[in-house]
Amino acid sequence: MRLDDYDNNIDVEDQRGQGGGFSLGGGGGGGFPLGLILSLVGSRFGILGILLVVGASFLFGGLPRQLVGPVGETPSQQVGKPGGETLAQACDVNAFSHESCNALSSLNKTWKPLLAQENIPFRAPKLVFYSSQGSSGCGAAQSAMGPFYCPTDQGIYIDTDFYTELDKKLGAGGDFARVYVMAHEYGHHVQNLVGTSAKVTRAQRSNPDAANALSVRLELQADCYAGVWAAQNRARIEPGDVEEGLRAAHQIGDDTLMKAAGRTPVESAFTHGSAEQRMTWLRKGLDSGNPGACNTFADGAV
Repeated sequence: MRLDDYDNNIDVEDQRGQGGGFSLGGGGGGGFPLGLILSLVGSRFGILGILLVVGASFLFGGLPRQLVGPVGETPSQQVGKPGGETLAQACDVNAFSHESCNALSSLNKTWKPLLAQENIPFRAPKLVFYSSQGSSGCGAAQSAMGPFYCPTDQGIYIDTDFYTELDKKLGAGGDFARVYVMAHEYGHHVQNLVGTSAKVTRAQRSNPDAANALSVRLELQADCYAGVWAAQNRARIEPGDVEEGLRAAHQIGDDTLMKAAGRTPVESAFTHGSAEQRMTWLRKGLDSGNPGACNTFADGAV
C-alpha cells in the first residue's frame, strides 16, 4: 500500500532500549493464569506453541479486558519521548517502524473527518514502540502479546519484531498485512472514542457468560474499521494488497490458531472470531468504506 511519509503531527513514543515491567499474571479476563498456560503449552509444543496460544488470546487487541475497554480516566497525552529521541529517530529505527508511523499518519487523517461527520470529538492516539518488554497505562507490555491498544493512555503498542513472526510463523507477510495490524488497533481507538468499548465492558461485567461473544463482536468491528480505512484510501491500494489482508485475517482467526496449537476449535471459547468471520468483516469494511456498515452488534450480524 502506497502511503505518504508521516507528518510531524503524530505522537510517537519509543521505549526500545529501556527496561520495562514483566508479568505473566495478567488479567481481569478470567480463565487460567497466562503464565500457567504458557508453561504447559511450552513444555509440549515449544516456542511456536506459546506464540500461537498467546496469539489466540491476545492478538490484535485481545489482551485482558482492561486493555480493550476503558480503565479509569485517560491521562493527559504525553508529549516528547522518554529518552529524548526525535520523531525521526523513533520512526526510522527500521523499515517496520517507518511503515508504522506512515500508517498512523494516514489513519489520523482518515478518521478525523469521519468522526467529525458524526460530531464525535477526535483525539489522535499515540504509537509506542517497545522491544521485548515495555510498560503501558494498562500494565506491562510484552512482545508475546502481539500489538495491542491501551485505552487508559490511548496508546497503540507494538514490538516490530512481531511482524517477522507474523510472516515467518503465521504465514501472513506483506506490507498490507502489517498496516492491517495497525488499522485494527486503531479501530479499537475509534471504539474507545465513540463509547463502544465502555458499553461492551459494562455488558461483560453484568453478564460474564456473554463476555467472549461480546469480545468477538468488538474485535470483528475493529477488523471492519480497518477495512473502512483501507477503502477510504483505495487509490493507494496495490495489486495483491487485499489478498494479503484477507490472508492475515484468516491466519489469526481463533479456529486457525487453535488448530495450529493442537487444540480443537470451540466456538464458545473464541474471543476474536473465526477465520471466516474476520475475513468477512474486513471485506465488509473494504467494500463499503462506511463505518456505519460495521455494526457487528446488530441482531444476527455475527
